[in-house]
Amino acid sequence: MYVYDDFDQKIVDQRVAQFRDQTRRYLAGELTEDEFRPLRLQNGLYIQRYAPMLRVAVPYGELNSKQVRMLAHIARTYDRNYGHFTTRQNIQFNWPALENVPQILADLSTVQMHAIQTSGNCIRNTTSDQFAGVAHDEIVDPRPWCEIIRQWSTFHPEFAHLPRKFKIAVNGAVEDRAAIRVHDIGISIVKNDAGETGFAIYVGGGLGRTPIVGALIKPWLEKHHLLSYLDAVLRVYNRYGRRDNKYKARIKILVKAMTPEAFGAKVEQEWVHLKDGPTTLTDAEIARVSKFFVDPAYETLPGDDAAYLAAKASNPAFARWVQRNVFGHKQPGYAAVTLSLKKTGIAPGDATDAQLDAVADLSDQYSLGEVRVSHEQNLILPYVKQADLFAVWEKAKEIGFATPNIGLLTDIVCCPGGDFCSLANAKSIPIAEGIQRKFDDLDYLFDLGELDINISGCMNSCGHHHVGHIGILGVDKNGSEWYQISLGGRQGKHAALAKVIGPSFAQEAIPDVIEQIINVYVESREDSEHFVDVVDRLGIAPFKQRVYAKELAHD
Repeated sequence: MYVYDDFDQKIVDQRVAQFRDQTRRYLAGELTEDEFRPLRLQNGLYIQRYAPMLRVAVPYGELNSKQVRMLAHIARTYDRNYGHFTTRQNIQFNWPALENVPQILADLSTVQMHAIQTSGNCIRNTTSDQFAGVAHDEIVDPRPWCEIIRQWSTFHPEFAHLPRKFKIAVNGAVEDRAAIRVHDIGISIVKNDAGETGFAIYVGGGLGRTPIVGALIKPWLEKHHLLSYLDAVLRVYNRYGRRDNKYKARIKILVKAMTPEAFGAKVEQEWVHLKDGPTTLTDAEIARVSKFFVDPAYETLPGDDAAYLAAKASNPAFARWVQRNVFGHKQPGYAAVTLSLKKTGIAPGDATDAQLDAVADLSDQYSLGEVRVSHEQNLILPYVKQADLFAVWEKAKEIGFATPNIGLLTDIVCCPGGDFCSLANAKSIPIAEGIQRKFDDLDYLFDLGELDINISGCMNSCGHHHVGHIGILGVDKNGSEWYQISLGGRQGKHAALAKVIGPSFAQEAIPDVIEQIINVYVESREDSEHFVDVVDRLGIAPFKQRVYAKELAHD
């Protein structure tokens, strides 16, 4: 993973010192709220419903064990003993005291972490595949390119005050696990017939109030021109993007208004002035960054460890966990393990200080000291030997991170909602818990197969409800909390937006509504057909008919 040089460390340390003084001046009454607001946002600090919230950057979801222990320390020392992992692969602390935030940032800087550009109208944390560098279906490791983008975008003077926030995702595998089609810019790493690495560039994707799937505007971009082309995209957006209405300020609105073809033409016109300029990537620079992401010293191991196979054959519970939580590795004899942060009764994505310390220990003992964060709000140990899988499973059970539900109905993606967020119309966490309790039967979950539920407390779609197989959106109805259901969304190469089935439902009705939807699926599926495929085949009509026949909706 990337390691700061002296220049990187100096920048972060200077920012900490600046914000410490800015916070002191604000608390002393020397800065007004309006003056302090942009300063705190530049450092990832929000004011939420009940307390400040600090969002800490986890670049492309990669952590080392020392950093995980620091997150545990912050949760224990400055918060209420837990942190919340987000769909941007970051972590949020929901209860820090404002006067402690400068010291939190100082503590983070000692392990090469920060909260810079995790908020505000700037380029946010670049996200990627949680299995980057180890995936069995990987074309090219995307992490060096994520790091190149991070270094280019951090403190970029021209893009510090964009019309709205801006998100970039990079995928380097056959399967898109980075959801690139619903980002402002989505980058797919590809190879041409000559075996050369390049990029397919998608723009104008995004969720929120106006969900749109991104359009392909550049099928092939030669690798040395990545930054100059991104520069051109941002310049066109910065010039033409609306600033009079924040709800129409995202690049997706601009691309839709212009049409992708016209927007792409504008980018090409701008790129003429940038191509082969100072931002052209040299082979030396690509090599400099890539050296931080070389393969570790893998042991030469058999493709299938005998003890592991025996344990799987003799222990059904272990075999079930392997089936859902263990991902195929490119290196024989190794596996990537997903630690599920979706145990019933726990807010999805939450991890306590004790759990974080335990994950750091697991990482040191079994995964070469590395941990990943997925945008599904789980944690990953990317370098586990097959021979160690049984031991990892047993220790993960002890800390509550071994629920075998990855990709299943209870592996719910969920924003903090009205329990914390001042923007939310409704709570999200109780909805997730109600569904998890309703379907707390692992045998039934396995029989249902892959099924994504995404919950957002408002139209900002931090829970990505638009691309859930089942999406749930909190809405306000005359001061009461109600929930709108949508069906048929999906991520990946064939990304699609879910369709709303009709009027919203009361909170207490949601578990039963989901049950009725699942019943239609079970009755209608052919062979091992997945839920989303049944929705595609039948449309939403039979599901709508079933749930509204129960008269659970609020019109």
